[in-house]
Amino acid sequence: MPMAPPPDFDTLTVADIARLSDTGQLPPVELWNPAHCGDSEMRIARDGTWYHQGSPIGRPAMVRAFSRILRREPDGGYVLVTPVEKLDIAVDDAPFVAVEMKAEGEGRDATLAFRLNTGELVTASAAHPLRFIEHDDGPHPYLHVRGGLEALVGRSVYYELAECALAGDDAVPGVWSAGTFFALQP
Repeated sequence: MPMAPPPDFDTLTVADIARLSDTGQLPPVELWNPAHCGDSEMRIARDGTWYHQGSPIGRPAMVRAFSRILRREPDGGYVLVTPVEKLDIAVDDAPFVAVEMKAEGEGRDATLAFRLNTGELVTASAAHPLRFIEHDDGPHPYLHVRGGLEALVGRSVYYELAECALAGDDAVPGVWSAGTFFALQP
């Protein structure tokens, strides 16, 4: 059965996004423990582009399918896993990129929802926290997606977050989402 395309982010409310996120049926990769089979010869670049043997994977449905069987290992590495095989995959920064944000409400009542480069939808919350790491080239914000997998928040989306933080009246610059405060400083 072909995988359905992701919903149109622009037409969804934050409540729709939360509902869709909660019902996202993902394979139980955390339960699969096959023998390690080698290297997938795949890489996820910092900008979210997936490569196989050095060539970009141009089919979004293929990238979505692979992203559903991606798992973070206890040693910090990444693998593609099925019930019968496990293959290493290189990840330059984070395996996902948050490419769009939708905000509803204000202050403590705000909710922030994100669309990832794979079409997956995630609402920032205590279960899906935002964190900020300072690097030489500036802050790098990350959103927890699932099972130790994170999305690098794209630069334009980060600017939206910063705008929300500056509009707030909290003592420390930050944003609220689903009842949780996320400070913009590490």
